[in-house]
Amino acid sequence: MQRYFVKASASNNTFILNEEDHHHIMKVMRMSMGDQIICVDPSGRSALCEIAEITDEQVAANIVQWREETSELPVFVTIASGLPKGDKLEWIIQKGTEMGAYEFVPFAAARSVVKWEEKKAVKKVERWQKIAKEAAEQAHRNHVPDVVNPMGLKVLLEKSKQYDHKLVAFEDESRNGELSVFSSTLKRMTQGESLLMVFGPEGGLSDREISMLKENDFLVCGLGPRILRTETAPLYALAAISYHFELLR
Repeated sequence: MQRYFVKASASNNTFILNEEDHHHIMKVMRMSMGDQIICVDPSGRSALCEIAEITDEQVAANIVQWREETSELPVFVTIASGLPKGDKLEWIIQKGTEMGAYEFVPFAAARSVVKWEEKKAVKKVERWQKIAKEAAEQAHRNHVPDVVNPMGLKVLLEKSKQYDHKLVAFEDESRNGELSVFSSTLKRMTQGESLLMVFGPEGGLSDREISMLKENDFLVCGLGPRILRTETAPLYALAAISYHFELLR
């Protein structure tokens, strides 16, 4: 069943959908009155709804039944990616959202080939946020991950103070056979805690960046014996987190 994240809470037991959601219902799904959809309100609650009215500007959907289930990970995982080339970040956001990431933080790493242009910032972040929203709907999530404006490493380090656990994936640790830090961190985590994981761009993180991260209480971890691409490593980590917290229960 199609899912939509509505921008406002229900009024008089009715959700109002407009703009892109209105277009999707009308032109893509070609729905009509009486069809059922799932609406997720700003607090993350979802409800089975029935379309009651369709106009040229909006769709009104009446609540049939609130739903209690959730498909969210029991821990909050933020993916911090060194700005990669091309559309790799879009891939990370789309697939990472499907796999349960709570937030995405792009950052300008020393070896990032892509240089962030502030004049393009608003449209870029809007596109990334749209990708996250569509992926969250497809994956039947109750939360749309926030994609924050790209930042420098120093700002990321300041932001990192709000997380319960902090890891940085570093290929040299994998080469050296380090396989325990990631696993032991997951074992220490409890439901509701937060984890910030940092991944480098195509060229990896520099020794200076690793030193700065360590000085700010990040643990350096490997992700198995194989060297993963910048767009693969976050997905590997999310899959492992899902397995640990959801499939091993």
